[in-house]
Amino acid sequence: MVESNISPEEVLLMPEQMIKLYAMGAFPMTDSATGKIEWYCPEMRTIIPLDDFHLPRSLKRVIKENGFDIKFDTDFLSVVKHCGNRKETWISETLIAAYLNLQKLGHIHTVEVYQDEKLVGGLYGVTYRGAFFGESMFSIVSQASKVALAYLLNHLNEKNFVLLDVQYITDHLKMFGAKEIPFENFSALLRKAYFIETEF
Repeated sequence: MVESNISPEEVLLMPEQMIKLYAMGAFPMTDSATGKIEWYCPEMRTIIPLDDFHLPRSLKRVIKENGFDIKFDTDFLSVVKHCGNRKETWISETLIAAYLNLQKLGHIHTVEVYQDEKLVGGLYGVTYRGAFFGESMFSIVSQASKVALAYLLNHLNEKNFVLLDVQYITDHLKMFGAKEIPFENFSALLRKAYFIETEF
């Protein structure tokens, strides 16, 4: 028998295992104190309904007036590092490396907001069939992350996605119509999403 030097945590960060866990409704976060990556499956989950979201009027004005340039999937590493650039972050270098492996399989996607050719905001998430699991967003200039989310919502609708998971409720997300639902209802949406064949 050959002994394996791979730890249980490393096994769970293999891309195929990560997708299986996302498919079951779990998501990873690094404990900033210990550096250990745990998988979470809260009893209440936050979604933004793709058939009933809201774009604030003030945000529509910002999009029209601020000269933002929007791109998809051109610079994941910069987006995720900006998202993790905080005093305390759950986005560790180990988790970024795992995300890069997911990206190779086509499961990681970004929305990037540029102003004067500089990256000023964005978000990233994991996709599996008709589900988008939003992970994190950032802003360097005011409103940039909200602009990224607005474009994501429209893009997911155009591509026939049926689920946008945003994990936890915040005032920022409430503006877009985010709501908490029991995990049982979330699981039902997951099952619906897995019958959708689409591409980001």
